[in-house]
Amino acid sequence: MRYPWFRLAIFIVGCAFPLWWLYEAAMNLLGPDPGKILMDRLGLGALIFLLITLSMTPLQKLTGWSGWIVVRRQLGLWCFAYIVLHILCYLFFILGLDWGQFAVELRKRPYIIVGALGFVGLLALAVTSNRNSQRRLGARWKKLHKLVYVILGLGLLHFLWIVRSDLREWAIYAGIGGLLMMLRIPAVARRVPRILGRRGRVAS
Repeated sequence: MRYPWFRLAIFIVGCAFPLWWLYEAAMNLLGPDPGKILMDRLGLGALIFLLITLSMTPLQKLTGWSGWIVVRRQLGLWCFAYIVLHILCYLFFILGLDWGQFAVELRKRPYIIVGALGFVGLLALAVTSNRNSQRRLGARWKKLHKLVYVILGLGLLHFLWIVRSDLREWAIYAGIGGLLMMLRIPAVARRVPRILGRRGRVAS
């Protein structure tokens, strides 16, 4: 297995945050509504993991180090894991497993539908992230996994709908997402390494 230390570091980080948040909840450090705090933190954690996952390809192109691509699948699966925990927190702590209330919530809060669509997309990517699916789907695999860009848009829209009264934090994540999308434009992707290379030669 290539870069085991890097994989291990990501695994430790991925586990550490939910475990720490659970500890805070057990110690009554999350205020009067710990379930909602856990749900919000897991949702934001999933968005951050998604952005980090999308940054692996640009980092590989900029640095030439293959380790970024090696851990891309692992990061994507952590994003999916956080989303699953986010949904479980919503079902247990917000709904109390009351499915009748869920229908009411859908009518009152349509951003839940947007989040659900993002989850379905992530589920499709997680299920087909293995090498067997890649071989079986062939060229269709890359087309399917471009769905990640739509998922990012849905995730940012879901987040925007929730924090619409304070856009500063949302703007940071949206800006990072926009930059990562720009770096995937072929003309931009070709120019950035050249610009950095010229700057490096000037500095030396």
